[in-house]
Amino acid sequence: MSKNLNLTLKIWRQPNRTTVGRFVTYKVSNISTDSSFLEMLDVLNEELQRKSEDPVAFDHDCREGICGACGLVINGRPHGPVKGTTTCQLHMRNFDDGDTITIEPWRAKAFPVIKDLMVDRSALEKVQQAGGFISVNTGGVPDANSILISKELANTAMDAAACIGCGACVAACKNASAMLFVSAKVSHLAHLPQGQVERFERVEAMVKVMDEMGFGSCTNTYACEAECPKEISVRHIAVMNRQYFAAKLKSKNKNSEDVI
Repeated sequence: MSKNLNLTLKIWRQPNRTTVGRFVTYKVSNISTDSSFLEMLDVLNEELQRKSEDPVAFDHDCREGICGACGLVINGRPHGPVKGTTTCQLHMRNFDDGDTITIEPWRAKAFPVIKDLMVDRSALEKVQQAGGFISVNTGGVPDANSILISKELANTAMDAAACIGCGACVAACKNASAMLFVSAKVSHLAHLPQGQVERFERVEAMVKVMDEMGFGSCTNTYACEAECPKEISVRHIAVMNRQYFAAKLKSKNKNSEDVI
């Protein structure tokens, strides 16, 4: 049975990336526990607009946990207190009447604030563009059963492919590392035969751009795995590290042969 909540919201407000931001306190009342977290913010923004005040800017799109657009740090946790859940899937039934909720944007050098709770996550897209795809010309589309893939490899690849690129792993990491995101993209294709041809070039290119974008190093605290809404395993980081080592070893051997 649903009930209504009265809440205090402490929300980060920042007009643009060059202006210093601050927390602003708002009160919302009669919020249904059946509402999603983003619907609660919609109610707040409607109230602000009625008062001719600037509504709170935040990212969203599908509101079904698919697109990865939504991203808020809620009471210190990316996407909020429920494991395996995106912000848009978080419901107000997970909060109590009278609660104070602190809402912040992703905090990372590579994610500059656009406005309020919106950040620029194009750095992740640039990493993806560096090599997170298959460009080999294979001609026509082959029959689905013509390339046999074991169930174990297929499952591992699909687990990695579940990454929606929201950036929660970056927000959760004290070094703002993107290792879980990058490793998911690398591991996904590394476990499939179609991705073998470009696997060395792929991992070198993606890691290079990851470093250029200002993401930090992996801290090995597993915070990324704990906060990932799709529960991507840190085991994929080990896969990426092995791929990267092999790629560097191959490049070194090739350079040695060229000198000879």
